[in-house]
Amino acid sequence: MQMSFAGLMSSNAALPNLKLPESLLSPLRALLAETSQQSPDAAPWTATLQPTQFINAIHRQANGRMENFVRGVRAYQAHPYRRTLAAPASVWRRGTANLLDYGGSKTATPVVFVPSLINRAYILDLAEDRSLLRAAAASGLKTFLLDWGEPGDAERAFTIEDYVEGVLIPALEEIKERTGKAPLVVGYCLGGTLSLAPAVLRPDLIAGLVLLAAPWDYHEGTAASRALMEFAQPMVEVMLGAQGCLPIDAIQAMFSSLDPTLVGRKFRSFANFDPASDHARRFVELEDWLNDGIPLAGPVAREVLLNWYGHNDPAEGRWKVGETVIDPARVTCPTLAFIPSQDRIVPPESALRLARAILKAKTVTVDLGHIGMVAGAGAPRHVYEPLLAWLNNPARP
Repeated sequence: MQMSFAGLMSSNAALPNLKLPESLLSPLRALLAETSQQSPDAAPWTATLQPTQFINAIHRQANGRMENFVRGVRAYQAHPYRRTLAAPASVWRRGTANLLDYGGSKTATPVVFVPSLINRAYILDLAEDRSLLRAAAASGLKTFLLDWGEPGDAERAFTIEDYVEGVLIPALEEIKERTGKAPLVVGYCLGGTLSLAPAVLRPDLIAGLVLLAAPWDYHEGTAASRALMEFAQPMVEVMLGAQGCLPIDAIQAMFSSLDPTLVGRKFRSFANFDPASDHARRFVELEDWLNDGIPLAGPVAREVLLNWYGHNDPAEGRWKVGETVIDPARVTCPTLAFIPSQDRIVPPESALRLARAILKAKTVTVDLGHIGMVAGAGAPRHVYEPLLAWLNNPARP
């Protein structure tokens, strides 16, 4: 190890020439300043560097970071926040799925929000001041949420087709029967992709479609994710065979692989938060939701991980419900697509290809991340306001 560091420090590709982000260069400069008699920006700045001291300094830095990480995790575990925001009562049920009525005038335009099958639906109702659902109801819309629920015995055998034909379309029929109007549909993440199916199959049930970071081209910007999934496929098959579902721990591990240093960074940062601050409470609200995941039905997991990520079936025209190819070019209702430019879960290019394939789609790019677009501090201004203005506009340009 010492020889490796000594070789690096004495090479022509030393620190001043390394193409590394500043977040990595700054700690290295601090270590060099601690172990060298010269400024790390001076040349030749390696002349008096002591490799043993440098390695010891790295150990101290690593130990310090680990201690801060542990302090952050313990502070999170000890935080007094507990979710008290109650969801409204269910007005319709199909298996473990529920249709929740968030209010609004009975004569108002109905809108139903369709979340992803992965993670809990209350990301759209995270807090009083970060609730897309409550904001929609307050704007005058008759607001519903389709909560898929956690797969029960029957749902563990569900395919995507089962969810579309057995849950989503019947829920839209229920709303139309209750209100006398075809609802507007707002689909978030995979919920947006699934919402495309009834827009093709049953256009009479959808007055307008909103896509919030909806993935479509699973080969755009996903090379690393696809390589990981290919590597993990044997392990995934073992889990699916044993449990019938993809466990939440496995799902979280896949998401974490998209940014392997994120967990360490965020808990080290949280270690320095004032526990009584609003900033700390918001952190815990979101972290609790992230840790409150649900498993994914086995057939759905196979279809998404193998056929969608592996073979890019939606974008290649191979995704069918029944005998019908779900072709976005066949969507005739007004459509609005939000593309978060900082999205690491659904690459912007993936969602943008879907928007461009829909003839009447209007695209809005927001400088937010995948979760930040619905539950972040900037969500009310940059997403809620333009989204609700579009939903409340009968013309829906």
